[in-house]
Amino acid sequence: MAHTVYLSSAYLAPVSYYAKLTRYDNAVIEQYDHYTKQTYRNRCRIASPTGVLELTIPVVRTGQKTLMRDVRISEHGHWRRLHWNALESAYGNTPFFMYYADDFRTLYDRHTEFLMDFNEELCRLVCSLIDIHPHLSRTETYETNLSTDNADFREAIHPKKAFCEADPSFIPRPYYQVFEHRHGFLPDLSIVDLLFNMGTESALYLSP
Repeated sequence: MAHTVYLSSAYLAPVSYYAKLTRYDNAVIEQYDHYTKQTYRNRCRIASPTGVLELTIPVVRTGQKTLMRDVRISEHGHWRRLHWNALESAYGNTPFFMYYADDFRTLYDRHTEFLMDFNEELCRLVCSLIDIHPHLSRTETYETNLSTDNADFREAIHPKKAFCEADPSFIPRPYYQVFEHRHGFLPDLSIVDLLFNMGTESALYLSP
């Protein structure tokens, strides 16, 4: 099996994304791809009292060929407060929210200029809380022909693609969700859904 996985930058990425961070020793995050809308680069999906809710980080208007590493976060619309309120509303009654809330709140209270930096800060926090330790780095150029020693999921993990299409080996086993009695089990939501509901058992869930 390949030891290195290539991934796009993602905002509170889905469970399938973190399954890769558990499976591979090295994770290389692409920073020379062109930013595109309606991807996990600036949005995540959580379970709200009314069903699946998408949270989207507004970005400064970009051209069609703006590199991901150059995308700046817009402070329009008090999105940090709105996202935090949504997370608190969705997960405030989960078993582990109170244990991790302060760690996340610190990042939402702090100004971060670039989207990729904010995504990485959240990713490193989540990895530390789950207790997984992939070696994270960024690309130095955009490679179109990766060797067989690498697994490429840069465009595969996408909100418009079913998780089974992106990676048939990823099978989302049900776990406890606080609103399951309303909506049934909702697969492959943001990693915070797993973390706030399952806490220290998240690493076991993610293990292949």
